[in-house]
Amino acid sequence: MNPAKRHAVFERLKAANPHPTTELHYSTPFQLLIAVILSAQATDKSVNKATTKLFQVARTPQAIFDLGLEGLKSYIKSIGLYNTKAANIMKTCRILVENHGGEVPRARAELEALPGVGRKTANVILNTAFGEATIAVDTHIFRVANRTGLGRGKSVLEVEKKLVKFIPVEYQKDAHHWLILHGRYTCVAGKPHCERCLIYDLCEYTDKLRYAS
Repeated sequence: MNPAKRHAVFERLKAANPHPTTELHYSTPFQLLIAVILSAQATDKSVNKATTKLFQVARTPQAIFDLGLEGLKSYIKSIGLYNTKAANIMKTCRILVENHGGEVPRARAELEALPGVGRKTANVILNTAFGEATIAVDTHIFRVANRTGLGRGKSVLEVEKKLVKFIPVEYQKDAHHWLILHGRYTCVAGKPHCERCLIYDLCEYTDKLRYAS
């Protein structure tokens, strides 16, 4: 995809949704961190249902740590892999309290050192909580980038690097959310909704004609 097309893609996405954001519910960077850790292999809807109750009783690293492992599990047991996630969250809360004054660090290396936090989660926090122009490549963004030609790659990291390189600078901060939402509701897995796609004419997906009507 050439630069003019890329610019047009994001121009349209911005016109349709000027202020995109995550569908996870949170009030602080810490709450976002917990929600993102829980969201691995889970839907935002299921995470929001659990965190609505959890954050009513524990909103800080110390408060969640004070719940104890079993106490935390009682709030998140409806979410897949909750045992592993609970263990990671407890370890992360302890590190935040002991090493970071109970605050979520803004440095990538410090974020990725937290249990349960990989590159994708760190990118989400840096972008959504702190406003940095990072791209957290999940399954939706990976699919959209490869289908449309915005940034093709065989690995998540390859796609991330290409998107960071090629997305026009004025759109980089919000590109993460535009692409996730586009993949979640329009350019879905299986049969994409090409008939109502905002960027249909710009997209370089070779099979798009099959889904246009």
